[in-house]
Amino acid sequence: MPEYSGKKKMPSMLPHIQALETYEGVDPMEVMAERAGISPENIIRLNGNENPYGPSPKVAAALGNYENYNYYPDPGQRNLRRVLSGYMNVEPERIVAGNGSDELIDLLLRMYVGVGDNVIVPTPTFGMYSFSAGICGGEVISVERDDRFEIDLEAMMSAVTAKSKVIFLTSPNNPTGNIVPEAQTRALLDTGLLVVMDEAYFEFCGDTAIPLLAGYPNLVVLRTFSKWAGLAGLRIGLGVMQEELAQTMISMKPPYNVNTAAEVALTASLEDTSVLLDRVKAIVAERERMMGLLQKIPGIKAWPSQANFILFSLPEGQGQRIFDGLCSRGIFLRYFDTPQLKDYIRSSVGLPHETDAVVAALTELVEG
Repeated sequence: MPEYSGKKKMPSMLPHIQALETYEGVDPMEVMAERAGISPENIIRLNGNENPYGPSPKVAAALGNYENYNYYPDPGQRNLRRVLSGYMNVEPERIVAGNGSDELIDLLLRMYVGVGDNVIVPTPTFGMYSFSAGICGGEVISVERDDRFEIDLEAMMSAVTAKSKVIFLTSPNNPTGNIVPEAQTRALLDTGLLVVMDEAYFEFCGDTAIPLLAGYPNLVVLRTFSKWAGLAGLRIGLGVMQEELAQTMISMKPPYNVNTAAEVALTASLEDTSVLLDRVKAIVAERERMMGLLQKIPGIKAWPSQANFILFSLPEGQGQRIFDGLCSRGIFLRYFDTPQLKDYIRSSVGLPHETDAVVAALTELVEG
């Protein structure tokens, strides 16, 4: 038996984990302020598709009045699923809540995808699908959208292989803002693969695949309270699926995955939906105003959106310069530097004064 040398050695890390590319989240306001050299209160932060109005006023009161934070939340999510059942108009047994819909994406992939399997995504789209698939050791088959950012259905169908397990759809799509037609959803469901329809921006358009759940056991619909209800910092999302799948997910998720504060905030939000939906209407109205202003800037092409953001292209080769110019003014949008989105920027819809500042800065920078 060899003698112990006293030297510590780390075990080998899984190769597919070592190869992961980090998903880039949104920097804190303080980091943005330091980068721009201005105070945090003067920052315009429109790169995370967050709700500029914040949560319902009832949320702060509910969080302050709750007295049982010293107890663990219910691992079976019984009350939470009951409350969400009324919001979604589906049976509570078909609902699972998560630490944001990101966690539900991760759980679904761990349930279906192993090393060597693949998932199919129409790109450009939300980056967490590829990131979470990579954690599982899965391959991502990216199928480019057409020049109008619509899904290429024929190419999607052709991409399916014996190793394909999941198709991800986002409606409205992030970052392009367009919805998935029902006929395309049905065609992809007919492949028999698990189809995950991410409806993070549902409240801004009202278009949903929920009615298809009755005829397709391979459909999962995701929602979130980050956008419409202003609870991005508390991280709470939900998935609606077949009861057997929901029960399996409940049994394999971390037992206390949704914290009590998030549950309290969600419940308070659903008691104040009229106020929150009025804010959604205000965001939609501001989106249309922003669209009209962007379209008047020479060299900018803005794409119609049914979400709480707008994607627009800049003059060729000017994307990085204009983005850097915005940042130096304390305006932070989402810049894309990929082959499909070369010289594209996505802006969340903020408050009217923020829209005006963005449009004024863009006009100056494009002309410069």
